[in-house]
Amino acid sequence: MAKKESNFKNMTIALFVITAVAGLAMATVYSVTKEPIAASQKAKINNAIKLVIPEFDSISDTVVMPEDGKDSIRIHHLLKGTENSGNAVETYTDKGFAGRFTLMVGFMPDGSISNIEVLEHKETPGLGTKIAAPRFKDQFKGLKIADIPGEKLKVKKDGGTVDAITAATISSRAFCDAVNRAYATDKKGGKQ
Repeated sequence: MAKKESNFKNMTIALFVITAVAGLAMATVYSVTKEPIAASQKAKINNAIKLVIPEFDSISDTVVMPEDGKDSIRIHHLLKGTENSGNAVETYTDKGFAGRFTLMVGFMPDGSISNIEVLEHKETPGLGTKIAAPRFKDQFKGLKIADIPGEKLKVKKDGGTVDAITAATISSRAFCDAVNRAYATDKKGGKQ
């Protein structure tokens, strides 16, 4: 086989062929993995809902756009028969030390927090990651934010009631911000 001459035309054709093959390979991988990834995300959300409000038969969803105009927040209204079992609110904050993290906050029909699950975060290993530990998040169980002055959760360092994680106050404050956002959204768009 004769060696091709190295000129602009041949280099352009070679680059086009390589790019087309790489693009086709990426499109194939995307189409193959798109549905399994979506199913995995849906299963993760459903498992989180079951962890924050364990007893329910059916779910109806409401999407609420917060007043700050940022991403929407999803409220999962949970029913046991015809009775309200509570709401599971998918919330987020952008105030984490490493940026955005998302939570699932369960509110009982009386407005108290039943449980909280961390869905996703990128906080510092060994410090901020402790937001997902029961020792930290269990202090929120049973709290009624409506009974707190100003209806806002705050860490003790800021005059609130929440014990911050040592050396991870930013993550602790962000966690409170996400829970406050869930409460405000649930209060505005929930069926309690």
